[in-house]
Amino acid sequence: MSDQEPNGKNSTASSNDFSDPVYKEIAITNGCINRMTREELRSKLAEFKLETRGVKDVLKKRLKNYYKKQKLMQKEPINEDSYYDYICVVDFEATCEEGNPPEFVHEIIEFPIVLLNTHTLEIEDTFQQYVKPEINPKLSNFCISLTGITQDIVDKADTFRQVLQNVIEWMRQRELGTKYSYCMLTDGSWDMSKFLNIQCRISRIKYPSFAKKWINIRKSYGNFYKVPRNQTKLMIMLEKLGMNYEGRPHSGLDDSKNIARIAIRMLQDGCELRVNERMHAGQLMTVSSSAPLEGAPAPQMPRCRN
Repeated sequence: MSDQEPNGKNSTASSNDFSDPVYKEIAITNGCINRMTREELRSKLAEFKLETRGVKDVLKKRLKNYYKKQKLMQKEPINEDSYYDYICVVDFEATCEEGNPPEFVHEIIEFPIVLLNTHTLEIEDTFQQYVKPEINPKLSNFCISLTGITQDIVDKADTFRQVLQNVIEWMRQRELGTKYSYCMLTDGSWDMSKFLNIQCRISRIKYPSFAKKWINIRKSYGNFYKVPRNQTKLMIMLEKLGMNYEGRPHSGLDDSKNIARIAIRMLQDGCELRVNERMHAGQLMTVSSSAPLEGAPAPQMPRCRN
């Protein structure tokens, strides 16, 4: 599937009057920003007390969005109540073998969640539990080396069904989907469309409704900063934003925290992260950028499969 979002011009462009002088001002400002050197960009960003790290294209996008937001706020105040209160960042770790032969069945062995508060732009809480695999209970040396998850850890862990129940209870305690609106966010499509989908079949349960739609941050990053698909891997996104990876790569929780850091920076830069992928009848589908912004439902334990 393409990583480029549908432009959604039909429904959104008509709702804005682009003949308004404010849009002409924004266009002129953008032209000036395009002609600025990297040092001029950093100086101007520092003047507005904005983040000055990142490659030149990121700095230009950051400054353009700052000016655009200021101009549009003068015209009409932005209603922030319509956005998600929280974003749940998930990055599963799964069983694997070197070379990942096509017949190998991946099972989730780490279920992390990082709870990002979109109002404070801070990580408010985290969840992490390991999972005992059923089909391939013995981890390969490659998997242990890659993830840092040992055989002893998974041997002592709960089954996926129990861990999912714990996840749902954790989300309920934080009133997600009831008092607070939220959505899921992943680094790519595979966490939900492949790993969770396969795991639910293995565990003989239906796919959970709260995970049927999510933000694929790779798509959002590529579309927002106008970079090709091969520049949207986790380490490259961090590097382009002027950040270093913190923690242990391929730790699900540490990966999730770093993905959350990217999401925070994108929100600060003026990106409205929104759902762009979903599961429908077991298939991965793209969600149009013009679709209404809707939060995920209150989490519930899915029913057993027949």
